Amino acid sequence: MKITAEVLRELAEPSNVSVHSNQELAGDVSAAAADDDKQREEKEIDRLRRKPGLRPIPANDLGRLVQLTPWDVLHFLGRAITLARRGAGRGLAEHWGSLKYNQALTGDSGSFMALSAEGKETADYYKALQSGELGTGFALALATRLLSRRYPSHFVSIVPADTALRAGWALTSRDSGPKSGYRYRPQFFAEVWRPGKPSRVFPIACKGNHSGLSASHTQLASASAHAEAVHIGAWDQTPCLVFSTELPLDSPLTVHTLEADGEGGWLDAPARVLDHALEDENVYPGIQPPAQGDKSAEPEPGFHVSPDLYGWFQHALARTAAAGLTAFAGDARATAPYLTKRQGQRHFAGITHAATDSVQDARHRLFGMDFVGTDHVFRLNRQRVEAFSGVAEDLFRHLEQGSVEQYRREVYARRSSWPRDTWAPRWNGPVSIHPDGSVLAMRLLRE
Repeated sequence: MKITAEVLRELAEPSNVSVHSNQELAGDVSAAAADDDKQREEKEIDRLRRKPGLRPIPANDLGRLVQLTPWDVLHFLGRAITLARRGAGRGLAEHWGSLKYNQALTGDSGSFMALSAEGKETADYYKALQSGELGTGFALALATRLLSRRYPSHFVSIVPADTALRAGWALTSRDSGPKSGYRYRPQFFAEVWRPGKPSRVFPIACKGNHSGLSASHTQLASASAHAEAVHIGAWDQTPCLVFSTELPLDSPLTVHTLEADGEGGWLDAPARVLDHALEDENVYPGIQPPAQGDKSAEPEPGFHVSPDLYGWFQHALARTAAAGLTAFAGDARATAPYLTKRQGQRHFAGITHAATDSVQDARHRLFGMDFVGTDHVFRLNRQRVEAFSGVAEDLFRHLEQGSVEQYRREVYARRSSWPRDTWAPRWNGPVSIHPDGSVLAMRLLRE
């Protein structure tokens, strides 16, 4: 058993991440999709509509080697699941769900990141959960880095797709409104934005496996159907990113990724006041293909953000992103107003047991900046450790007061000025700070 101090040091250690994206991968994914189509036809199951034209990401955009720390990957995962509605005990099940992987990854600056000995010993019935959740962390870290490079004068926000879509569409039988009846949809949206300007939205579908390269081909073929389920603007013009993270037991992990290009995804509409509350819409489900001659085509299953919805959808993305931040800081009272009824406002407005809730009552100074948030104390290899998640205090106060516009103006201006250090000496533990102002930190608990 490793001593706890060693575990904390390894969480802050940058390691190379293998990223695979080439023409051969695109061809293998296309073949896997064709094989799945054939099997569905034999079983008389409806054929899936998949994102056409998936292609490799250029090497000079992503680079074959990317360095990340395990702690940064867990930060991306932790931010991703704060609005996931995984049960009443959200202080543990949602808020701190990423911490169960604090010993799952290993590597250093001279090697590739891989599963650690503990990560390999995960029980079989948890392997799918482990690969899916770690795959989410790696996918969102790489997507954010890629889009930030391509749009250096913009900010990249990651928004959970189900939460955002629920403001307009009934996704399940529990939701009010016309039911979509379609279970395929991306897991996340990346919104690339500047204050007061049109933003661009990229659906992201991400998966993970322990089974090998052929499993990633199948997963990417499936991910292409999930990404295709949302159209923003014209038919088949919405760009997207798809990921499958392969986590083998005997070699380094590899993130397989492809993208689709297109002229769409732009939310070009008169700006709405983001400080105003968002209301649930009842958008009729379906994507409208172009007319064939004089006849209008039948709608395809999915979710269509048509031009008349651009302003509303931009509003929904901004407020959903704000809700994710206040929830990450443990403040349910500040989170509830950012969500609509169908998005789960009641989940954060209700009273929960103190032992399982997250409460915004912690404050720490890191790298000379004040952060407010929530903390969690648990045992790591027999020693008590303290985990802290929060948001820079000045930015959090804007969100707490409902000032999304002011928050976005300030976080945009500071997007390149955040500390990049992975270890805070005075805190004495691993720290990850993201450009949205959020922080995840852990240390041995002081007696």
